[in-house]
Amino acid sequence: MIDCVAGAMGAAPTLPGAIGIVGGGQLAWMLAEAAQRRGVELVVQTPNPHDPAVALASRVVQADVRDAAATRLLAQQCLAISFENEWLDLEALAPLAADGVCFLPSLEALRPLVCKRSQRDLLQRLHLPCPRWFGLDQLRSTPGGEPPAPAGDGTSPSDPTPPNPASSAASTSSPSTSPGLPEGFAYPLMAKLASGGYDGRGTAVLRSEADLQALLQQVNPADWIVEEFVAFEQELALVAARDQAGEVVCLPLVQTHQHQQVCDWVLAPVDASHALQQRARNVAASLLTALDYVGVLSIEFFYGPQGLLVNELAPRTHNSGHYSIEACNLSQFDLQLLTVGGARTEEPQLQVPGALMVNLLGFDDRSPDHPDADYPQQRAALQALPQLHIHWYGKQGSSVGRKLGHATVLLEQQDPHARRLEAMQRLEEIRRIWPLPPAAAGASESVHGA
Repeated sequence: MIDCVAGAMGAAPTLPGAIGIVGGGQLAWMLAEAAQRRGVELVVQTPNPHDPAVALASRVVQADVRDAAATRLLAQQCLAISFENEWLDLEALAPLAADGVCFLPSLEALRPLVCKRSQRDLLQRLHLPCPRWFGLDQLRSTPGGEPPAPAGDGTSPSDPTPPNPASSAASTSSPSTSPGLPEGFAYPLMAKLASGGYDGRGTAVLRSEADLQALLQQVNPADWIVEEFVAFEQELALVAARDQAGEVVCLPLVQTHQHQQVCDWVLAPVDASHALQQRARNVAASLLTALDYVGVLSIEFFYGPQGLLVNELAPRTHNSGHYSIEACNLSQFDLQLLTVGGARTEEPQLQVPGALMVNLLGFDDRSPDHPDADYPQQRAALQALPQLHIHWYGKQGSSVGRKLGHATVLLEQQDPHARRLEAMQRLEEIRRIWPLPPAAAGASESVHGA
């Protein structure tokens, strides 16, 4: 169904026309908040009238996010269209682009970013460091034969041509044969669903050949990649943006911490050398420029003995950038509006010494009609803490591990070591009110995307 619904407007417009966003979740909701502050019309395409962004959108095209006919209707109301996430049907949208619909980032810029396999190919072509990997469909049953060649060494292209998915039929091993690993690979390994996985879904830790055999029998190998298991000291993230004039700007480099493969907290800025920060910015600039990318791009990194490695790319705003709403003069959502709307950007600046962002994850299952479905007692207790800002996404009901909102604490300490201690103390305050979700047995090793 396609249905247009009128919404509210904010201050005097600061861009020449409305911006369209395909998707109505929490990222679109925070974009709508930024649009209201700037007096920008935001038109949202989303299927559910209860999705978070609907309440703040100027207008709503109520339709599935992969409905290209609805996106054409969205385009009739907008200066340009952007996307909440990378789960796109690029082929269905191509006729719209051919007819002059302005997608930013462009569909061609998005093409190598919507799949982890094509992301790895892109990183290799640009000689940007990433974990060594191979396609699961490249494995061959080798009861004594030669092992397959790796798809990539993490730093340079070994074969710029992506492996042929048609070969996947021959890649599934029977229980009586041994799928030989590419040279230089050993267990443990990390298997990832190439498209559609997020927050730990679509991943599997392979600790032995038995794990590999089990995975091969559960999934289509053409849909998965396998990476070396990276020993890292920190996980880092960078949100960058490029405007239509080619100017690249970045938010501060941050540290992220995961719980059961879901982002738990983010500390901004990370205490890192200038050289490391510049290396991360150079990676972002190389990607944005090579793709002629307009919009916001988020990069997850591993940092450890191998140096800085790109883990994943997200062609959108990102959980690791939410702190910027309160902590910076320009948030990641401001950057998305400015770049897509045709305005010039400027380098975002921290307005405080630092910030801690903590995700508020559901810690039990509550239906929408549960009397405490939106955790009123915990939210009230958090609101009473000093220098803490809550963003509650207004989702219907709760499930264990679901992102229901986030809290940002503005930090006061100038010294990096003292600021980290302050952040960990504030994290403990939050944890006493809002505990982490319970661990699910084997959650980090299950094939969530199978």
